[in-house]
Amino acid sequence: MIKKILAGIGTLIFCFTEFTWAQPGHFMVDVKEVKGKINPEMWGVFFEDINMGADGGIYAELIKNRSFEFYKPLMGWVKEGTGIKEGNLLIINRNDNESNPRFLRVNTAGATKGAVTLVNEGFRGMGLKKGLKYTFSAMYKQVSPGVNIYLELLDDKKNVIGTSNFTPQQTSGWYKQTVEMTSTATVQKGKFRIGFTGTGTIDIDMISLFPQDTWKNRPGGLRADMVQKLADMQPGFIRFPGGCIVEGHELETRYQWKKTIGPVEERELMINRWNTEFAHRPTPDYYQTFGLGFFEYFQLAEDIGAAPLPILNCGMACQYNTAELVALEDIGPYIQDALDLVEFANGSTTTHWGKIRSDMGHPAPFNLKMLGVGNENWGPQYVERLKLFEKAIKAKYPEIKLVYSSGTDPDGERFQYLDNELRRLKADIIDEHYYRPPEWFIKNVNRYNNYDRSGPKIFAGEYAAQSDKTASAGNRNNWKTAIAEAAFLTGLERNADVVHMASYAPLFAHVDGWQWTPDLIWVDNLNVYGTPNYYVQQLFSLNKGTHIVPIVSDNEIVDGKSDFFASAVINDAGNELIIKIVNYNATAREVVFDIKGVKTIAKNEASATVLTTNDLNNINSVAHPKEVAPVNGIIDIKGKKINTTLVPYSLTVIKCKYNK
Repeated sequence: MIKKILAGIGTLIFCFTEFTWAQPGHFMVDVKEVKGKINPEMWGVFFEDINMGADGGIYAELIKNRSFEFYKPLMGWVKEGTGIKEGNLLIINRNDNESNPRFLRVNTAGATKGAVTLVNEGFRGMGLKKGLKYTFSAMYKQVSPGVNIYLELLDDKKNVIGTSNFTPQQTSGWYKQTVEMTSTATVQKGKFRIGFTGTGTIDIDMISLFPQDTWKNRPGGLRADMVQKLADMQPGFIRFPGGCIVEGHELETRYQWKKTIGPVEERELMINRWNTEFAHRPTPDYYQTFGLGFFEYFQLAEDIGAAPLPILNCGMACQYNTAELVALEDIGPYIQDALDLVEFANGSTTTHWGKIRSDMGHPAPFNLKMLGVGNENWGPQYVERLKLFEKAIKAKYPEIKLVYSSGTDPDGERFQYLDNELRRLKADIIDEHYYRPPEWFIKNVNRYNNYDRSGPKIFAGEYAAQSDKTASAGNRNNWKTAIAEAAFLTGLERNADVVHMASYAPLFAHVDGWQWTPDLIWVDNLNVYGTPNYYVQQLFSLNKGTHIVPIVSDNEIVDGKSDFFASAVINDAGNELIIKIVNYNATAREVVFDIKGVKTIAKNEASATVLTTNDLNNINSVAHPKEVAPVNGIIDIKGKKINTTLVPYSLTVIKCKYNK
């Protein structure tokens, strides 16, 4: 049997010292004994602009500090040239644009090529691709015409690999102009140079460079390979924009969605709260430009077929930082932001915020159904604010489901207080978070077995097994963490009548710009790869069913006995059975599944997908992106029985069609 399985999964070879064998596992699945419905949006993704997830990540802008609004106005830029003199390059602060007050004033007096230039380093360099076109744009005002501009793409040694000229045309007022340029080489850490020649004075702002291979080829859009990695999961929802950035270090730096919509040049840049959060990973150049704003988040959700789940500040800053509160008598604007967001997402084009959405290019509603109030907030101060939000939102939009935080931990006094209070409030959905060692996930597979089926639904909103202590730089996305999560997810799926949604966190991390590990998907300037944890979540998401059915062994649920963890679901419309089973053991295991409630099982429509590796410490990387990745296997069908072998430390997904 083991030879057949190994042959069926192609080139995968298991290098455990020696296979040992346990007694065969016998399981029974009854497709007629439906235990509950599964939310079709159950498996989703959580997005936060951490680890350069947005700027320098999925937002495809290559220029860092394009509008000179960083704390140090020329951060990311280096002055170069033989003609640089005092007063050539000045940062001016104007009064006619509060959201984007600074611009660069360039004065030249007979400057020749190479005399007055600025070089931008990008976000840990710029990934440039041979043969790809790039769109350069800038806003400018000619104070004294006569300045000409040239543009150069540079490799990591500052060799020129692409050029273009930018000749200012408009002679009055601010004007946006674009040109194209093509890279002649592929480089991981390129740079960009803008040079000035001639005699005159020009004001310039919003210096921007985008690749033209963005997602759906949208100008100023998103990195296609990163979006594709999300689309490949077929997520049921996307939660945005975080995370702790929702709260802010203090209320002044909280996320304010209204400042993230409208023309990009009018969106107010803000420091990212992860800029200084961790002493071991300082990132003083980490800002939020909001080129990826709430409109783009909704659009992204629509593109990948995911339900949008925005999270809004509830009048509380991060309680780990300042714990600053807005007074209850001043909470009105925060609540109004929530009401206005629903109108922005769902309102007709005749409403104020619906018209703004339409003017941005999306007349149709975004079909918002859920809204989160607060992120990882806790204590009575949170509950008293929730009540005010709930009263106002439900009065105007009773159909909107509200998601409330249960705090930072899955247990303890803080959690118990909130769990009791939120149940007393009859909350729609309670958001629980778990950043714990792999052993915690194994021990808590049955966490939801005894939850009240008539109470609030649960959102496993942030989960990740930690190979080291939480927030440690030593955390790794290894197979040990991923298989523990796989076991835990079988428990979530078995209790899908209570657990409404689940998402790993954080989502993205740049290999040179991260603040927090572990993370689901890693990128550099040119590549993207999924971790073992990614493939676990993907397998659950791609193989979701419509209803839960029991899987038992010796009349007991399969929740760790003999190191097996399992769940079973059916797709009722397609007469399809899906079994997910984890062999959490160093032994190969012959197993038999006895399928009840069917006439026959279609042999030619049965398959198995196996996720495993030969070492619990194995990880994926840019060099080896699929060290741990799913492979297709085969299974034996004998009458109404499925026979197969589970390799050591593996997640196996079995699918088969049946006739009722």
